[in-house]
Amino acid sequence: MLQFKSVTKQDGPKLRRYYQDCDYGLCEYSVGTKLMWRSTLHPSWTEAAGCLVVRNCIDGQVVFDYPVPGPEGDEDKALEAIESYCLEQGIPPVISVVPECKAGRLLSRYPYVRVSDVRTWRDYVYYREDLQFFTGRRYSGQRNHINKFRSKWPEASFRPLTAADRGIIDTFWADYEAEFPKGNNAKARDELALAKKMLRMVDKSWFVAGGMFDGEKLIALSLAEKCGETLIIHIEKALYSYTGVYPTLVQAFADAFGGDCRWLNREDDAADKGLRTSKLQYGPAKLAPKYRFEPQNELLSHVSAIPVLKTERLTLSALTEADIPAYNALVLDGDRNRWWGYDDVAGLGGPVEERSFFDVARRDFDNRLAANFAVRLDGKLIGEAVLYRFDCRGGAELGCRVDRAYAGKGYGTEAFAAVADWALYKVHLSRVVAKCFKENQASYKMLSSCMRKNGEDETFYYFEKLV
Repeated sequence: MLQFKSVTKQDGPKLRRYYQDCDYGLCEYSVGTKLMWRSTLHPSWTEAAGCLVVRNCIDGQVVFDYPVPGPEGDEDKALEAIESYCLEQGIPPVISVVPECKAGRLLSRYPYVRVSDVRTWRDYVYYREDLQFFTGRRYSGQRNHINKFRSKWPEASFRPLTAADRGIIDTFWADYEAEFPKGNNAKARDELALAKKMLRMVDKSWFVAGGMFDGEKLIALSLAEKCGETLIIHIEKALYSYTGVYPTLVQAFADAFGGDCRWLNREDDAADKGLRTSKLQYGPAKLAPKYRFEPQNELLSHVSAIPVLKTERLTLSALTEADIPAYNALVLDGDRNRWWGYDDVAGLGGPVEERSFFDVARRDFDNRLAANFAVRLDGKLIGEAVLYRFDCRGGAELGCRVDRAYAGKGYGTEAFAAVADWALYKVHLSRVVAKCFKENQASYKMLSSCMRKNGEDETFYYFEKLV
């Protein structure tokens, strides 16, 4: 299973191995965004199938970036690793900030998926030449502001910022705060504190930084990161008392650092009206979408209640409170369940009470994580069949157990086949899988009679049934 490590400054070079050639074009696929917004994103990372896999925890929910492949990376295998991790953790495999170029791949991957693309978080992406030259009628306003700035401060100049400029940068922040227009805005104050921290990393090789100077006084600065063909602008700050300095900085920065980039990404506006107005005035080539994919399992789409299934001898239906004594006896038969493959008692995470197992089964269905069928003979519960571990790609696992007093009579095979057919033709799965311990010859015989063998390892035989 994937093992994640929290993103720190020390991880920058390792992340950059993937981000430096990444052409997703979104600000989230950069070291700067991961570091600047650590307290919001809580990012952690690992590598799988030659890809960078980033897990974020936002407002208590785990979401994943789309995998970033290295030279030999396999995106599909990395996605499989994310899906397997989520299955083991019992969480949905939410893939967030998906670039437009990868959306089709995920639409093909997940039969049922909720997709969103919120306007607030779209990145403003510009042609590098547009911001470098401001040519054409639509940029007359920017040119006028730059001309006014140049006429008032003709000696102002732009140059790169390095670690040697940290003292000058500190002085800039003091000047900036003295005329900060959003002094009572907590959100703006927090963002300013983060910007200061980022500029302390001006010496890091993966960042480029530059500033506009009035003589020896730093009056505007910007910090960015090259990712593929995109220069991602993480920080843009200027003294408001210098009219026209912002477009002057934007143009000078694009000219100095954007030469081998096709795009400049000035990030999203976070629903700030002022930022939105300003970013739109610079004429973006596109507002780059960030799709959020929330795969849904088939139970959510097709099953409002556990149905009644009938076979030649059995009835399968939802567990009821009247089943609790017999169900508890089935679940607590340790000798019988040594081949079940799951410790029901340990899975409770607490003491066993009369309703414990019944409540777990009901809760799993309410959350559409599983469908537990009571297997009944003449109305009496003699076993259980469970459809669970939905992989969100059209597959689920099926398990079945029968009370020892009714073993050897084919009831398990009958119940198993009924639920498998229901899953494939009513729940609209494309694949039902199952496994059994190699020592469990009874289960091996039962599964072989109604499914196709699909491999083995040291512990299990694996089976599947397809539509």
